[in-house]
Amino acid sequence: MKIKRKVTKKIYVGSVDIGGLAPVRVQSMTNTNTEDIDATVEQITRLQDAGCEIIRVTVNTEKAAKALPQILDQISIPLIADIHFNYKLAIMAVEQGAHAIRINPGNIGPEKNLDKIVDCCKSNSAVIRVGINSGSLEKDLLKKYGHATPEALVESALRWISRIEKRNFSNLKVSLKSSSVLDTVTAYEQFSEVSDYPLHVGITEAGFGVRGIVKSSVGIGLILAKGIGDTIRISLTGDPVEEVFVAWEILKSLGLRYKGPDIISCPTCGRTRINIEKIAKIIENEVKNETLYFKIAVMGCVVNGPGEAKEADIGLAGGEDLGVIFKKGKVIKKVDGEDRLIEEFIKELRAYIKSLKKEEQLP
Repeated sequence: MKIKRKVTKKIYVGSVDIGGLAPVRVQSMTNTNTEDIDATVEQITRLQDAGCEIIRVTVNTEKAAKALPQILDQISIPLIADIHFNYKLAIMAVEQGAHAIRINPGNIGPEKNLDKIVDCCKSNSAVIRVGINSGSLEKDLLKKYGHATPEALVESALRWISRIEKRNFSNLKVSLKSSSVLDTVTAYEQFSEVSDYPLHVGITEAGFGVRGIVKSSVGIGLILAKGIGDTIRISLTGDPVEEVFVAWEILKSLGLRYKGPDIISCPTCGRTRINIEKIAKIIENEVKNETLYFKIAVMGCVVNGPGEAKEADIGLAGGEDLGVIFKKGKVIKKVDGEDRLIEEFIKELRAYIKSLKKEEQLP
């Protein structure tokens, strides 16, 4: 099954295309103090290396806005300035080189402030992300719907889009975020039915560790599986590099984009006689910086392992005193002992990766 994506309006954030037939882009956000240029650049560099394609930074002070040119000089991905409450910082950020701004129109003040923001973005070819959030909806919508329902989120988004369009500006992307997974999914479905603007997808305040990963993966996965979404950000408490890793795994699991190997490992059972968790971690560490896509299988049963993992490009399976290494489901080597199995497999894995890279270089 292949997901049929909705073709939305194409825009550019810096040199990165979003919408249209462009792939779903991976976005993240720094958690450094933007005024600290060195710390912010260091984190963005790590995010770039992990596969982040667009970065958002907080611009909550004039000093943060003025730091943007020095940050931009040292990174190679487009930058979005995150703005709340102070419309003057939105203008300053764009004038300092931000490729886009994220505003929540509900907290930006009078409409005359929006006029000034739109004029500035027009002059500088910057994108505006209309960021609708369940925590800051307009009072009249909360009164109308009782609380931040999906319908309220959509009405708020359409309201602000209409106001911006009346200013002859359409270089927009939109997000409709709630901490409720199902409300967020419904809001994106409803908005996608009535608008062709590109959508940034995420679950706000998803949380920490496994809980945050599960919540984000379920919500974003459901939305992407419906063909909706042009950029994604996983909102996790902690190092944002983890967000990028999770984002790519979601895209990979849905067959939307591929980066790095897919490691398949069995959950173990009473037949298992080798330390699958240990071996999987060793292999994961071996390929953590690899960008080529292929499938690796780590199986705990010599009898069924190769057959169960026949779709894998390369893999291993271990038993009591015997392990096997296989490619495409066929055993290519038998090895005695767990330690030697790991050693021999790493050799085969490295050789396989080398062969793939050689093939890529062929005309």
